[in-house]
Amino acid sequence: MYVPCAAAKKGALPAALTDSPDLVLMDLNLESTWMDGVETARAIRIETNARIIILTSFDQPEIILDACRRAFASGYVLKNQFSMLIPTIRTTYSGITPQALLICSLILEVLSPAERAVLDQMLGREITLHSKNKTIANQQSNILRKLELSGKLELCHIFSAYYTSLPRENENSGTLPH
Repeated sequence: MYVPCAAAKKGALPAALTDSPDLVLMDLNLESTWMDGVETARAIRIETNARIIILTSFDQPEIILDACRRAFASGYVLKNQFSMLIPTIRTTYSGITPQALLICSLILEVLSPAERAVLDQMLGREITLHSKNKTIANQQSNILRKLELSGKLELCHIFSAYYTSLPRENENSGTLPH
């Protein structure tokens, strides 16, 4: 496992693009606001294959989970739980964690059941959609807009590994649990 270091927002994405890390530990308060860490982590996640772990001193679950959701993170560690850092890095590096599945589920909450079925199809699942092509195309656009992604390649890059691991209510329905 290789984990490079960047001390500021400006250097984090170029370092990730150059060094191709397996994992990025991103401080939520990277510079002046917590959004700096979220935006930088999101850019790294979209542009590389690195998994993101958010490191934060915030102890409000809604802030932490929102940051993880927006950054497409694989997990998080609170700074006051430093003893969890190494185990979190190891489990995140090794595969899909319960935290990652929770975060992925939170990301997908913004989609309607019909959009989730279309997402299934976009990610390569064999399902039959009972909608017209124009409706499906509109739902694809809505999915990308809601997830703030630029296209199907980004969508597949972000979700293919996590999405296939999420449990399904009904294998024939083509939708995920709410």
